Amino acid sequence: MSVPGQSGVPGNQLGPIELVPDEDGRGGVTVMMDGNPQSHVDLADPRNLGFEYVAHFAAVIDTLPAGPLAVTHIGGAGLTLARYVNAERPGSPQIVLEPNAPLTELVRRKLPLPRSHRIRVRPVDGRTGIGQLADVSADVVVLDAYAAGRVPSELGTLEFLTDVARVLRPGGTMLLNLADEPGMAYVRRVYAGLVPVFGHVALIGTHDVLKGKRFGNTVAVASSRPLDIPALRRQVARSPFPTGMRDGIQLARAFAGSSAFTGSDSAQSPPPPPVKGWRVR
Repeated sequence: MSVPGQSGVPGNQLGPIELVPDEDGRGGVTVMMDGNPQSHVDLADPRNLGFEYVAHFAAVIDTLPAGPLAVTHIGGAGLTLARYVNAERPGSPQIVLEPNAPLTELVRRKLPLPRSHRIRVRPVDGRTGIGQLADVSADVVVLDAYAAGRVPSELGTLEFLTDVARVLRPGGTMLLNLADEPGMAYVRRVYAGLVPVFGHVALIGTHDVLKGKRFGNTVAVASSRPLDIPALRRQVARSPFPTGMRDGIQLARAFAGSSAFTGSDSAQSPPPPPVKGWRVR
């Protein structure tokens, strides 16, 4: 099934949204948007996350203090991470900023949320939605918004990151899914904005992406409180994918001299390569 749509961003509708059943017949579904795979949903097991970067999000969340978390998601798609948080931390109040009402309706109808969840979807884009949230109202803010396979330019700026910091509680965590080409020219500029706003930043990704061998997704972790690096490294070591992490001096040296994106000097993330043979691992 398909409907026209977008995820987490304002503007005109861009292309079809499809729910594609997994070939293994186990009941999983991949949400495809603009021809790109966006989310994997397994109603029988919300801990089956499918994509590497979502597993990296979950690994970071697993290092945070026990109990419910107030989480704001920028970009909804199949609500995969929200389902995971609901399963791992029952009672967590979650807000999802997803402007595509037809997408949300389709997901709710075909991939219903579990009973007693506290997930609320707001039909608003990420930039506007964050601006509407109260100060110090979230423990975690997750940026996972794409249009035609690219992070919108306004969601990587210093101004936007500063607004996210306003919404986070003291010591809260921002997670960002950033797609980039070898060389990481886009990621380094987002990093240059995260450092002055939050102070503490780490990057998590598969080894081939971190080493600049291929286009792929990197998860940035940012907080005003020092990150629990040993705990993060333990979680990364448990990843089913060949995953690594960079932080501190290592990143400062690698990205020295980079300038942050601003409202007057911003850019989308690079376009993804053609989707051929995509798969859920």
